[in-house]
Amino acid sequence: MEMLQLPTISRFPSNSKTRKFILKINHNLTYPTNPTALISLRTVSRLPIIKCSAHSHHHGHAHAHHDHHHHHHDHHHHHHHGHSHGGCGGCDAPLTKSQEAFLSFAEAIKWTDLANFLREHLELCCCAAALFVAAAACPYFLPKPAVKPLQQAFTLIAFPLVGVSASFDAAVDIIGGKINIHVLMALAAFASVFMGNALEGGLLLAMFNLAHIAEEYFTRVPVNELEVGSYILVKAGESVPVDCEVFQGRSTVTVEHLTGEVKPVEKKVGDSIPGGARNLDGMMIVKAKKTWKESMLSRIVQLTEEAQQSKPKLQRWLDKFGEQYSRAVIILSAAIALMGPVLFKWPFFSTAVCRGSVYRALGLMVAASPCALAVAPLVYATAISACARKGILLKGGQVLDALASCQSIAFDKTGTLTTGEFMCKAIEPIHGHVSNSQKQIASCCVPSCEKEALAVAAAMEKGTTHPIGRAVVDHSIGKDLPPVSVENFENLPGRGLFATISSSEPGFGGGEPLKASMGSVEYITSLFTSDDESNKIKEAFSTSSYGGDFVRAALSVNNKKVTLFHFEDKPRAGSLNVIKSLQDEGNLRVMMLTGDHELSARRVANAVGIKEVHCSLKPEDKLYHVTSISRDTGGGLIMVGDGINDAPALAAATVGIVLAERASATAIAVADVLLLQDNISGVPFCVAKSRQTTSLVKQNVALALCSIVLASLTSVLGFLPLWLTVLLHEGGTLFVCLNSIRALNDPNWSWKHDILQLVNRLKSLLLRLKNEGSEHGTIQTAPL
Repeated sequence: MEMLQLPTISRFPSNSKTRKFILKINHNLTYPTNPTALISLRTVSRLPIIKCSAHSHHHGHAHAHHDHHHHHHDHHHHHHHGHSHGGCGGCDAPLTKSQEAFLSFAEAIKWTDLANFLREHLELCCCAAALFVAAAACPYFLPKPAVKPLQQAFTLIAFPLVGVSASFDAAVDIIGGKINIHVLMALAAFASVFMGNALEGGLLLAMFNLAHIAEEYFTRVPVNELEVGSYILVKAGESVPVDCEVFQGRSTVTVEHLTGEVKPVEKKVGDSIPGGARNLDGMMIVKAKKTWKESMLSRIVQLTEEAQQSKPKLQRWLDKFGEQYSRAVIILSAAIALMGPVLFKWPFFSTAVCRGSVYRALGLMVAASPCALAVAPLVYATAISACARKGILLKGGQVLDALASCQSIAFDKTGTLTTGEFMCKAIEPIHGHVSNSQKQIASCCVPSCEKEALAVAAAMEKGTTHPIGRAVVDHSIGKDLPPVSVENFENLPGRGLFATISSSEPGFGGGEPLKASMGSVEYITSLFTSDDESNKIKEAFSTSSYGGDFVRAALSVNNKKVTLFHFEDKPRAGSLNVIKSLQDEGNLRVMMLTGDHELSARRVANAVGIKEVHCSLKPEDKLYHVTSISRDTGGGLIMVGDGINDAPALAAATVGIVLAERASATAIAVADVLLLQDNISGVPFCVAKSRQTTSLVKQNVALALCSIVLASLTSVLGFLPLWLTVLLHEGGTLFVCLNSIRALNDPNWSWKHDILQLVNRLKSLLLRLKNEGSEHGTIQTAPL
């Protein structure tokens, strides 16, 4: 994964404190086992930035509270030494009394605020540099009388843009007894003013500032070297790399792929966010609470690796048996050749009357050759091919053996049993709407008020990427809704949307502009300044007829009418039939393992027919359930999932199955079966195919052994010549191959179905031959 990092120091905000910020911006975050290096950019929203010279390391000091932060980055090509001049110019000493007095004076006259404002707006520094360059170019392009006035005007405008903050920094350093490069540059620039060279001095300050902006723009850091206390900028659509706390801003995040909880959660200043959470809207600065090794993502990766190492490697007993069997055949053949004349009075070499012991030994060696046993596993390749035709990829034939041994199956909820997308379940007017008993013409009453609310919400959410917004738009498709125009649209991260709407349809105030807001329940409640109205709305939310087990969003129009939208995660089509098939025909114990809360989990479980539900599980909890159930039942367990949080359980399960279209890279890496189609209908097929394959393998072994025993006995007893022994041996091998091809048939839960399939195919073949014969006879007799 890659990140943009910027070590900066906040100097003298309004509270006279200095802080150090290491800002890291992440792009397209993924979660490999060994994280790769990321890039970082320097800027802090609404915080001043200090430009400083490059050194082998950088220091920051929070002098106001005597906190000291020290960060080393030995891996950087360029490192920066930032001095917090609000104390001792970057030293570890606290502010002196003289500096504290000066800072109080600077704050009183707004010098501190002005300096910070100019530092925040780097475009002003660029503007100043452009004015200085323009002033220097005046003699070459303008008449001589106009040169000096313009130069003075440009310099007078530009010098304060770079001189205010420079003079402030220099004053603090000088009062603190520190002389550094900042002081020297400032003194040189201001001295040039008194020498009549203000243009050169101003250009010097502008170039010095711009040089540090370019110098400190990019550095590289590995994500596993993120330190506690680093500040990370997370934009909309990006993910948080480590466990953090919101430092600035607010937004809505989802932890669906970590915990299975589909409901987006609003995060504000002070709230904790687990590593891997995805930001849906807005922009936040978050503070790292843990290092990469201590973060939730790292724990998931570690649990996955441990589960993979402890996962038993299935070995087909046929491989070991074949190797030992071949040795036994060679020893037995040699024994017959040597001991036959002694024990059975056979001649050593064949005669006209009796076959010799050497001839019989050669026959045994041919007849008992494990060729038929060697091709018995051919059924695995055939079964894998049959699964691939259905869009199911198996990581080896041993997966089929493991599947056949399983007695339990566990499903993740979000994205596995459900689509992972919201569906609008209901629209409920809760405040300010006219009741049925009071309705008049053009009044907003049920169900017309629901249509109006949906029309407004769909118009505001059009083009959104938020899951709830997409659900609203999808719900509006195909419905006869009044047209609504939207103006002054505004997205309020972490809260919702605001816009001015209008419509000529009845119920919209006669076409007058109306203020509409849509978002979280807390956001809509905060819009009502009256405590009485606010309490009424809160009570309406809590007493909603749909309860609190749905994901909810509220719509307010003109702060008078409030409508509540209820959403739920959509169960996958066909999930009920899949679960029923696994329970009834497969005779499997089916359960749900999810990180979602109980009400949501129970609702989905009831919809798809699952009775055993384990909810509110962390990744380590899922891992514990998988291992304990397998141990307690004594049989294998199949785990079906798709998220990062499922990876440890998928690795520890006897067989892990994932939906490849939605699955994370970590889940795909540890899975044994990949379902290429975005549904779980392939799960019963896999189980049935594994049982069919196991049955065919046993049949192949039985056929091979029978043919070997029959050919060996007749050969040793001298009943068959060598060529007939070879024919019998190869015939057995051919029968095993033909039996293996049966794995291409549709899987079944009993061998009887195979016979019925064969009979039906024979009937179809005979009927086709009969029809072809009758057509052929008709053609022959037509000329007559």
